[in-house]
Amino acid sequence: MAIDKEAIKKHIEGILVALGDDPKREGLKETPDRVARMYEEVFEGMNYTNEEIAQMFEKTFEDDLSVSGHDDMVLVKDIDIFSYCEHHLALMYDMKVSVAYLPSDKVLGLSKIARICEMVGKRLQLQERIGTDIAEIMQLISGSEDVAVYIEGTHSCMSARGIKKTQANTVTTTLRGKFETDDTLKMHFLMQSGK
Repeated sequence: MAIDKEAIKKHIEGILVALGDDPKREGLKETPDRVARMYEEVFEGMNYTNEEIAQMFEKTFEDDLSVSGHDDMVLVKDIDIFSYCEHHLALMYDMKVSVAYLPSDKVLGLSKIARICEMVGKRLQLQERIGTDIAEIMQLISGSEDVAVYIEGTHSCMSARGIKKTQANTVTTTLRGKFETDDTLKMHFLMQSGK
C-alpha cells in the first residue's frame, strides 16, 4: 500500500480550514505539502507487512560461530525509536527498545535489529503492538522462537493533553518461547533491559 501524498495534502488543508485558519496565508501555504512529505517518511512502515520487513532485513550469519545447543542470549538495548498512537495520532517519544533472542542456527547483524525496531515504529501503532511486531519479525528472521522485547516510552496523548502527566512512562514487555517459560532467563533479560 503506497502512501497517498495528494490525499494527505487535501485533508491537511481541510484540517487547517476546520481549525479556523487560512491555508493560503504565508506561513501555511506549503504546510499541506510539508506534512504529506513528513507523513510519507514517518509512516513508511505502513507500506510493509511484518513478513516484508523480515525479508528486508534478513541478513544473518551462520558460519561465524557455533550457536546450536546453547542458550546464549543476544541483547541489543536502548534502541531509540518514535511512533504515533493510532488513537489520537499523537507522538510516542523517548522510546527505548531492548530486543533479545536466543540464536538457534544463525545470528542477525546487530544493525538489522535496530532497523527492524525503527521500521515497526513507523506505523500508526500501539506500544503493545510494536513489541509483538518486533518479536514476530525477529522470529521470522532468526528462526528462533525465543525472543523478548522491552519498550519504555512517553505518550504525548498522556503528557501534552488530557491528564497531562508529563513524567508518566509506559513499559511493555513481549516474551516468546523460553523467555516466557524460563523464569531465570526472563529475570536476566528484564534486569539487563530495565533501568
